[in-house]
Amino acid sequence: MAGVQSAVALREAGFTGPVTLIGAEPHQPYDRPPLSKAVLLGKAEDSAFDVDFEALDITLRLGLDVTALRAADHVLDTADGPVRYDALILATGAEPLTLPGTEGVPGVHLLRTLDDAARLRPVLDRQHDVVVVGAGWIGAEFATAARAAGCAVTVVEAAARPLAGTLPAEVAAPMAAWYAGSGAELLTGARVERVEEGAVILADGRTLPAGAVVVGVGARPATGWLAGSGIALGPDGSVTADSALRSSLPDVYAVGDCASFPSARYGTRLLVHHWDNALQGPRTAAAAIMAAGAPLPVYDPVPYFWSEQFGRFVQYAGHHADADTLLWRGDGADATWSVCWLRGGALAAVLAVGRPRDLAQGRRLIESGAALDPEKVADPAVPLKSTAL
Repeated sequence: MAGVQSAVALREAGFTGPVTLIGAEPHQPYDRPPLSKAVLLGKAEDSAFDVDFEALDITLRLGLDVTALRAADHVLDTADGPVRYDALILATGAEPLTLPGTEGVPGVHLLRTLDDAARLRPVLDRQHDVVVVGAGWIGAEFATAARAAGCAVTVVEAAARPLAGTLPAEVAAPMAAWYAGSGAELLTGARVERVEEGAVILADGRTLPAGAVVVGVGARPATGWLAGSGIALGPDGSVTADSALRSSLPDVYAVGDCASFPSARYGTRLLVHHWDNALQGPRTAAAAIMAAGAPLPVYDPVPYFWSEQFGRFVQYAGHHADADTLLWRGDGADATWSVCWLRGGALAAVLAVGRPRDLAQGRRLIESGAALDPEKVADPAVPLKSTAL
């Protein structure tokens, strides 16, 4: 998404020079969210973008690994030789973390690429017993698809609750019941000792039969290839872009999952591994490339993502890390509910389960920075847009 949108945004901004899009995968550029849904369940063969690259005069170089960046020479080193650039946009995304000790073990899968989804489709078709390691967003989405395909599913989570690294305990707690409601078994506080062909052995000695193991324990910016380039990386491995998405190197920009950016709205640097960030950031990078001495654009979005899991549509907007007030709209045991985080009386973030209006109205309130009436916010019958003071 980030690479394709960067190329398209340059053309939309009026750039007329050569545009080359390099990708390591051999497939036509594709969208990732359907991989854990329609593509995985065989309802779609692929999720290629509906972009006419030829009409836009965008050169695709697919199946090509980039091995190094030589900024002083404005050159990328690739398997097919050097590629010169005047401006470079890094959109390398993130790569999933593996489970130590599982390298080469048959039946262990990740779910990040089209090839990953293709390898997993036969697993679902054969209705294997599946063990999912990690109860994060991708783990929940895969467990949902596996249950829909008729697989027996056990989800193993080392933390005490699902989404432990993302949401507070009281917000994530109701989500634990979603697993059992779908027929999946959720084991929390369970650490994997090792994985063998056909089995997952936990640290407490339990053995889980596993026709397949799917690992969803997080992702890290795909920036290892930039070692020695002189580009500034954060402790999380992200390219530390500025508010115009420029990197520390001249004429090099970074967008999407591989880049962090400073948010004046939240007073911190954000690394956002979600589709909307990969859609929006390239427009800023393209505008910065085209600025030609004009004021640079500023990238400071309200982060947004969604997840479809266990028959529920979950949406989130904002950044709640520094919030001082948490307010519920509804009961977490119900089919639909929302949570709002306030900071200094203004809305910082909203999580909506089956309440899309709360999300849409909350996102606009975050953008406006309006002060809210907490009592009205906590009343699910009051539209969020009516809570502004």
